[in-house]
Formats: sequence, C-alpha cells, structure tokens
Amino acid sequence: MSAQANGQVYQQVGDGVIAIDTEYVRPRLDASHLVVSEGHAAFVDTGTYFSVPNLLSTLAALDLDPDAVEFIILTHIHLDHAGGAGRLAAALPRARVMVHPRGAAHLVDPSVLVAATKAVYGDARFSKDYGDIVGIPAARVDAVEDGSRLRLGARDLTFIHTPGHALHHLCVLDRHSAEAFTGDTFGVSYREFDTAAGAFIFPTTTPSQFDPAQLHASIDRILECGATTAYLTHYSRVDDLARLGSHLHADIDAFVAIAREVAGEADRVARMIPRLFEYLSSRLDRHGYCGNDAERHAGLDGDVALNALGLHAWLSRRSA
Repeated sequence: MSAQANGQVYQQVGDGVIAIDTEYVRPRLDASHLVVSEGHAAFVDTGTYFSVPNLLSTLAALDLDPDAVEFIILTHIHLDHAGGAGRLAAALPRARVMVHPRGAAHLVDPSVLVAATKAVYGDARFSKDYGDIVGIPAARVDAVEDGSRLRLGARDLTFIHTPGHALHHLCVLDRHSAEAFTGDTFGVSYREFDTAAGAFIFPTTTPSQFDPAQLHASIDRILECGATTAYLTHYSRVDDLARLGSHLHADIDAFVAIAREVAGEADRVARMIPRLFEYLSSRLDRHGYCGNDAERHAGLDGDVALNALGLHAWLSRRSA
C-alpha cells in the first residue's frame, strides 16, 4: 500500500515495517515507522503534535488495536522526531516510551526543549510546525542504556547510542533482519532524489550538538553491526549502506572544510549556505539527478540552512 493509494499516508517499506508520512513541512520529508511483529507493534519516532492523527489512522487502517502498540521509541528528542510523543502516548495507554537517558527528563517536562526549538525557529514557526508539546508521566518513560535489548514479537531489537547529530541520539538495530532505524545519524535521503544509481544521501548537521568525530564513529558503528537496510526519519528505507556510508563520511569532511573556510567571518552562516548548496547540487549532478534549480532548492534549502546553523554552533564551541 503506497502513501498515495486510497488517500492513505502510509506505505509498507519492509517486512512488518510501515512508513507513515507525518506531513511535517512537505510530503515525504519526515516519517514515523510502525513496526509490527506477531501482533505486537511499536512506533519509531512520532513526528509532531500535528502528526499523531496520521499515526492513529494508520493503526485503524491496518486493523491494529491501540493496545497492540507496546512501545514508542524515540531516536532523539528533536521535535520533528518526538514532538508528538506526549499526544501519542496519551492515545496509547499501554505503550512505554523509550528514549536516550539524556532525553528522558525533557519528555516529562518539555519546557527547555520548547525554548531551545523556539530559539532556532522563532515563535511563529514553532506554533505553525510543532503545535502543543505534551509532557509524559515519568512512570511511562524508560531511559535506554547503550547495548540494551528489547523483544517485539519475533524481533530482537538492540539500542545503541549514536552521538554526532545529537548527544541524546540512539539507533535501533535488528541484527536478524539486518535492519536499523537510524533517526538522523545515518543522514537524510529524499525519495525525489533517487536515480538509477540508487538513493542520494547527505548528513544532517543541525544545531546544536553536531560533532564530526562522533558522527563519523556512529556511522561506522551502524555499518559494523552488519545492517544492510536503514529506515531514516527523512525519508524511510535505503539499502546499499556501505556505499551510502562512504558518501556520508566524505560529506561530513566536506561540510567541515566549508565551515572552516568561513570560520573567521562575522556572516559565516550566510557564507556557508550557498557553498553547501553548490556542493550538494554538484553531488546530485554526479548522481544522475536531472532536476532543475527550483527542484533542487525545494529539496535542499531547508536542510542546507539548518546544517549551516549547526556548523556555526560547532565552530563557536571550538573557539569558546
């Protein structure tokens, strides 16, 4: 079932894995994944407060009772991934909320998270894109340690901590199926950029905890665990991870080089943005993508601007 068929917003992308378009900002930008095994279910990431009706309607369309959902797993607490967690948890009373230990307190009391997000986006965009942020009772939130495991039906899931994009980031591995749910650690890959060469991928270096050495190490850790398929929040399934991982490593180094070129300039964010866009556009050319400038800007501009802000924050920490 595709996201376009019958007006639905979901698509089966793997065995027991359904990608749900959270409809954050634009179509197929942000996905929540519903994982189903032997009647047991879990959501990996939730989208925003406004995304929750799509998640619940998908359960209904698939004839899954809300009580079948045992876990809400958050790769990290950025609001395009976790903004809807409180609202979803309220609708799924059996579900435990699984999160990195650094993120747990912010799910219970999201005030600091809200303030930090508003500092990046501003009040008006925050209200438009994220809506209400609902706290979750502490008794329902489980802080997940590195290497811990979880049984979901026939799936044996392992959590690994993967800093680099954010200190509170984790990924979920299913070694039996060689699949990983990678949030933002394994980059972003939009389906409109797919060509005969496969998926196009690039890193996300958004504010405020980007660290290149940590991100390199986390990407390697995912690859070393044997995963051959990754489900990205932006956007869903990619394969051929060895090839994509090599591109991510090269891009991180290229982004850092661009940041260092403008490190001493007062307007370094503004100076980075066209350089990052030009770099990624040239990569799209080599990938065989034939879209025009307007299509490239539509697909890249949001990430480029946020990546520049994250690189700026990294430079500022290094010089402090």
